[in-house]
Amino acid sequence: MNLPNLLTLLRVAMIPLFVLAFLSGTNGWIALVIFILAALTDALDGYIARKQNIVTDFGKLMDPLADKLMVMSAFICFTAVGLLHPAVTIIIMSREFLVTGLRSIASSKGRVIAADIWGKLKTIAQDVCIIAVLLWQAISGGTGFFEVLCYACIWIMTILTVFSAVNYCVKNKDLFSAK
Repeated sequence: MNLPNLLTLLRVAMIPLFVLAFLSGTNGWIALVIFILAALTDALDGYIARKQNIVTDFGKLMDPLADKLMVMSAFICFTAVGLLHPAVTIIIMSREFLVTGLRSIASSKGRVIAADIWGKLKTIAQDVCIIAVLLWQAISGGTGFFEVLCYACIWIMTILTVFSAVNYCVKNKDLFSAK
């Protein structure tokens, strides 16, 4: 097993640790550090895989899956404790399943749907939003400017998520035909 794939597996192993740290409510800093470390392993495994030209089928499948699992875990945790409206979590999860489904259909037709700028912006917005909410909870919770900033971040992220989903559907509308 190569280093990028090991880093991906490490990220998957961090998911239950993140969930436990966040839901235990004992120290928000631990959940924040785990999430940041997971995000760093994502950047590092991608960098190493590109730099050393180590691309495997396992990595192609597990790297994006690990990312989606970590992000969805965070948003489900936020929803569970009332920090995030369930509709936002449903929108995020629906977009991920929709785009993954489109990619599967495209793959079966010998096509690859690469991430575009809107998908990348959505991912950045999601990570920033998660880190902001975790930081807000670690620092104080409560109300104030940081809370307003977090909710603005959530709105922006949700809008980017919807726009990204629509963009992928429009650009790949031929995949919806019966042919």
